Amino acid sequence: MTTAAFQQIAHTIPLAPGIYKYYDASDTLLYVGKAKSLRKRVSSYFTKTFTSYKTHELVQRIERIEFTIVDSEQDAFLLENALIKQFRPRYNIDLKDDKTYPFLVIKNEPFPRVFLTRKKINDGSEYLGPFTSVGKVRELLDFIRQNIPIRTCKLNLTEANIRKGKFKVCLEYHLGNCKGPCEGFQSAEEYTAGLQQLKNLMKGNLNPVMQQFRKEMQEYAAGMQFEKAELMRKKLEHLEQYQSKSVIVSRHLGNLDVFSILKDGDIAYVNYLMVQNGTIVQTHTIQLETHLDEDEAEVLAFAIGQMRETFKSLALEIIVPYPVPEMPGELLVTIPKAGDKKKLLELSEKNVNYFKEEIKRKKTLLLEGKSDFDKKKVLYQLQEDLHLHSLPVHIECFDNSNFQGSYPVSAMVCFRDGIASKKDYRHFNVKTVQGINDFATMKEVVFRRYKRLRDESATLPQLVIIDGGKGQLSAAMESIRELGLEGRMTVVGLAKNEEEIFFPGDSESVRLPYQSESLKLIRRIRDEVHRFGITFHRQKRSQGTFKNELQSIPGIGPGTADQLLKTFRSVSRVKEQNLESLVKVIGIAKAKMVWEYFNGES
Repeated sequence: MTTAAFQQIAHTIPLAPGIYKYYDASDTLLYVGKAKSLRKRVSSYFTKTFTSYKTHELVQRIERIEFTIVDSEQDAFLLENALIKQFRPRYNIDLKDDKTYPFLVIKNEPFPRVFLTRKKINDGSEYLGPFTSVGKVRELLDFIRQNIPIRTCKLNLTEANIRKGKFKVCLEYHLGNCKGPCEGFQSAEEYTAGLQQLKNLMKGNLNPVMQQFRKEMQEYAAGMQFEKAELMRKKLEHLEQYQSKSVIVSRHLGNLDVFSILKDGDIAYVNYLMVQNGTIVQTHTIQLETHLDEDEAEVLAFAIGQMRETFKSLALEIIVPYPVPEMPGELLVTIPKAGDKKKLLELSEKNVNYFKEEIKRKKTLLLEGKSDFDKKKVLYQLQEDLHLHSLPVHIECFDNSNFQGSYPVSAMVCFRDGIASKKDYRHFNVKTVQGINDFATMKEVVFRRYKRLRDESATLPQLVIIDGGKGQLSAAMESIRELGLEGRMTVVGLAKNEEEIFFPGDSESVRLPYQSESLKLIRRIRDEVHRFGITFHRQKRSQGTFKNELQSIPGIGPGTADQLLKTFRSVSRVKEQNLESLVKVIGIAKAKMVWEYFNGES
């Protein structure tokens, strides 16, 4: 939809809060959003200049707009989350974690059974959770059954069946794990009291249970029933030990939700800590993919809505690292500076950082510490997948690095037997290339590296990886041919985004299986050359070692020089510009300085 076309309908969009939906020409839902003022928010898509290509692409595809007016911002927040979850529009934030989580169900029946389930049935049963860890819930349930007798049988314990004496107690009764409601040895009231204690334990509220156990212990002791009093003392001690193992920040905090976020390009990671009665009872981290130019606060707001709904949170306070837009009005949003709440936020941030590193670790292959057999196994797999003539025991990888289009440098990392050989890493200051030219830069550094190895009669690598597409691979191959080394080692290009592998002269790429050991090793090598190159680049910038001819012009500093290079790509192209072109970029005063420097007083 064009801006002109939108202007014709803009006045029909209400100023009230609500949600809006964008559809394309085939009537496919593209995007769902919420707004305090529908007209202002929708108009911003057609009046703002978006830097994101994806947002621009979305606007171009919009053919029809629908909106729904709601009573409040809170209703808009809830409705947006529900629609995104139901329709999963292409341009909305994509929640990668769509697993189902287990609940603890208290069955709607006489003397209710308690067990884990992933299915919620509308039969009047009570469901606690959901919970992120089945193992931890089972462990907690076993702990509860040791202290609160709950039946595990599937008998139909109606009052009539018990009165008729249809059932006999089982081994669980004799072991003390059940009080025998099947023969009428336990009343429904007493059983219900035990279920209430179970609910308190599952919610991290241990104090009422401990008070009840302490009261019963004192009553048994006063009645000279010392064996029962000792049993209650042991249960009380058991609960105190469990409480000491729980993650308790402060008994005075009450119920809170804690959220932290870590954004890496289009991928965001959000950690959630559910705190009840000062105890962390749930912790979970999700991965999201953004499709427009949403900032961290917008992504965090989306994640908060999703996770509070998923885990049925009723907490009235949330702890976040910075202000979050359009939160429901009844929620208290806290940005802590110190104290226990700050410690909780730091704990959440520690969890989200660990989650990201764990994702990265699973995607890459670390062979350090592995046996020779394991190392060789991966290398043989890589040889087979890439159809290499010899086993790639020596691999080298090149990558170019620049800062905002300026100051090009290159880096090379070396792996031997699948392990980083850091003594063989090399940095390259580009010497023969002016401005930013990735192809020419790659040609220069590859030539310099293998000319030296050839002249020194050193061993050549079996595999050379050029981190870039077909253009950089072709530039590298020009150097290999000039040196007469073609055919003596395999050179491949690795596309930066798609993880496709190109061979010289081939029009089609090779895609390795996503979770294959071969691709994990290549990712590991690629990530290492990125890290090494960026570290070198930062060092050079901090030392102030980058300087070009533009900075030699009196009155022209690094900022102006950077702006010229980003616009015209090289010093030689700056020289070719007329005065008018320079004025548009850096203003008339500095443009005169640059133009007169290259063209004389004329």
